[in-house]
Amino acid sequence: MKKQFSILLLFLLCAFNSFSQDTLQEVKVMSRNKGLQKSSRITANTTLLTSKELLKAACCNLAESFETNPSIDVNFSDALTGTKQIKMLGLTSPYLMITEENIPSVRGASQAYGLSFTPGTWVESIQITKGAGSVVNGYESISGQINTELIKPVNNIPFFLNVYGSSDSRFEMNTHFNKRISDKWLTSLFVHGNSRDAKNDMNKDGFLDNPLAKQINLLNRWQFTDAKKGWVSFINFHYMNDKKQTGQTDFDPKKDKGTTAFWGSEINTERFNVSTKLGYIFPDMPYQSFGFQNAFDNHNQESYFGKNLYNIKQSSYYSNLIFNSIINNTMNKFATGLNFTYDKYQEFVNVNDYSRIDNSMGAFFEFTHDNLSNFSFIVGGRIDNHNRLGIFITPRVHIRYNPWKKGVMRISVGRGKRSANIFAENQPLFASSRKFNVLDSNDKIYGLDPEIAWNYGLSFSEVFPLLGKKADIGFDFYRTDFKSQVVVDLYQDPQKISFYNLKGNSYANSLQFDFNIELARYLDLRTAYKYYDIQTDYLSGKSERPLQAKHRFFGNLAYETHKEVDGKQWKFDFTYNWMGEQKLPNTASNPVMDRLPEYSPSYSLMNAQITKLFSPTFEVYVGGENIGNYTQKKAILGSEDPFGPTFDASIVYAPVFGQMYYAGLRFKIK
Repeated sequence: MKKQFSILLLFLLCAFNSFSQDTLQEVKVMSRNKGLQKSSRITANTTLLTSKELLKAACCNLAESFETNPSIDVNFSDALTGTKQIKMLGLTSPYLMITEENIPSVRGASQAYGLSFTPGTWVESIQITKGAGSVVNGYESISGQINTELIKPVNNIPFFLNVYGSSDSRFEMNTHFNKRISDKWLTSLFVHGNSRDAKNDMNKDGFLDNPLAKQINLLNRWQFTDAKKGWVSFINFHYMNDKKQTGQTDFDPKKDKGTTAFWGSEINTERFNVSTKLGYIFPDMPYQSFGFQNAFDNHNQESYFGKNLYNIKQSSYYSNLIFNSIINNTMNKFATGLNFTYDKYQEFVNVNDYSRIDNSMGAFFEFTHDNLSNFSFIVGGRIDNHNRLGIFITPRVHIRYNPWKKGVMRISVGRGKRSANIFAENQPLFASSRKFNVLDSNDKIYGLDPEIAWNYGLSFSEVFPLLGKKADIGFDFYRTDFKSQVVVDLYQDPQKISFYNLKGNSYANSLQFDFNIELARYLDLRTAYKYYDIQTDYLSGKSERPLQAKHRFFGNLAYETHKEVDGKQWKFDFTYNWMGEQKLPNTASNPVMDRLPEYSPSYSLMNAQITKLFSPTFEVYVGGENIGNYTQKKAILGSEDPFGPTFDASIVYAPVFGQMYYAGLRFKIK
C-alpha cells in the first residue's frame, strides 16, 4: 500500500515539471466567486455549493461532498463498509429528498449506499434547501432537499482527467470526454473507476477498517438545444457496478461464504438508469414554458452479512409534467402539473419475502409572488393517490421578507409523508447478531403505518461590515413534529432491533448559528454552532435519538493566493469539526467487555487540503483527513466471537480508520 502511494506521489512530482513549463496560457479576467453562496432574493432557505466548493476536499463521491458545508452533518454509518451517512436538521437521509436535476435519485433500495454512486467530478453544483421542499418534486421531503446538478455538455470541456490515491489504499480515476456533434447536439461521456485492494486493520481487532472495493461507473449525456424554436432536451444513460467485501481480515469469500470459519460480507450492486428531460419555452412568451421529465431505474443489490442474507431489486419509473406561466405579470408566477411514480420491489431478508409494488399519481399547483424588492412567498399544494397510502394532501409555504437592505428573514411550513423502507434504510444493522422484530401488523408496508411529519422553520441572516471587513451572521431554527413515525428501537435489548408505529410524541429541534468573515483579501473564515434536541417516545420511555450529538461546532479557514496571469495559484483549506457526546444504544445486559457507556466522549476532527494550480489546465492537490488521528476505541462489539450473541458493528460514533492522506491531479484540455 505504501509503495503504491509512493508511486503516485512520484508521478505527481514528475507531472509538476512537465505541465508547468512551456505551456500556452489563455488570459481571462474573472471575478472572485464564493464556493458557498446564499442569495437574499431566493424565497426558500437555500445554499448553493458550486464546483469551487467541491474542490476544497477530496470529494470522491456525493456522500463526501459536504465536508466543508455546515448545513449537512456527515457521519460513518457502521464500522465495516466505510459508508458515510448525511443528516440535515438532525434527521438521517431518508427524511431528505435527494434529487439529481430535480428527479428523485437516492430513494428506496439505494438509501444506504446511493450517495456513493455519484462521483464528485460529475457534479456541477448542489442546492441544499432546509425545511420542506417544493411540491413540484413530490410529497416525501420532510427535513429538506438536496438537488445535484451534473455538468452539462454545453458547459463541459473536450477532456478532463482526475487521478486520486490515498494512504488507505483507495485509488480512483475520472475522465470526461465532450464533443459537439452538430450545432444542436452535444454529448459527454463520463468514466469513473475506483478500487481498494489492500487490507487495513489499524485498530487490530481482526476486522477490515475499510472494505475491499471496486466500482465502474459510466454516464453518457446528450444535450439538444434549438434556441430559435425554444427547445432543449437532455438524455442520460447511466450504468454502475459496485462491489464491496468486508469483515474479518482472514475472510475468503470463495471458501468461507455461508460458513462460520470467518465472518464476512459482500455487497454487490448493479444499476442501470435512463432519464430524459424535455423543455420548451414559448418564443413570444419567455415567461411561459413546459417541461417533461422521465426516468427509468433498475437497481439490483445482492448481499450477505455473516449469516444474514439481504437481496433487493427495485425497478422504478418516474414521470413529471410541469407547466410554468404567470398571472397578469411576472411578479405572479405559477407551476402546475402531474406526476406518476412506480416502484416494484423484490426484497428478501433471509428466507422472508417482502416483495411489493407501489405506485402513485399526483397533481400539484405552486404559486410564487415576488415584488422584486423585499417580499416574496411560495404557496404550494399537491394531492396524491397512492395504492398503499391512500389519497392525501401535501401543503407547503415559504415566505421571505427583507426588513432592510442586507437582512433577510424566512419562514416555512410544510407537511411530508413517506413509506419507511425499514431494511434498506437500516442495512448497517445486518452487521450484528440483532434479531429484527416488527411489532405492528396492518395491510400497509411491512405491517407499519406511513410516516407523516410537519416541518416549521424560521431563519434570519444579515451581511454587514466588521472592522472594515465583509462579514455575515445568520441563525435558523427548525422543528419537525412527527404525527406518525416508524420507530427504530435500539434501547429495548442489545440482541434485538424493534420496528413499531410511534405511540406518543416524536420531534426534532434544530438550532444553528453562523458567523462568516473575510479576515483579509482571499482569506475567509466560516463558523457554525449547531444544537439538536431530538426526542422520541420509545416503549421504554422518552429518550434522545441514538448516535446524535446535541452540540456540534464547525469551522473552515480558506486562503488562496492571487491568480497570476498565467493561471498559477495556491489554495489552502482547513476544516475543523467538534462533536459533542452522543447517546449510545443500550448494551447494559452484555458481558462487561462488550458494554458501552451511556454516552460517547466528545471529539474533534481536522481535515486540510493544499492545491497548486500550475496553469489553467493543470493542478495538483494533497490533503489529509482526521489529521488528529482520533478513532473510536471499541468500534465492534463481540469482535472476538462474531457469530456470538453480542456481535455488533453498527454502533459507530467516530472514525474507525485513523489519519488518512491523499494526493491527486486534475488535467484539462480546453
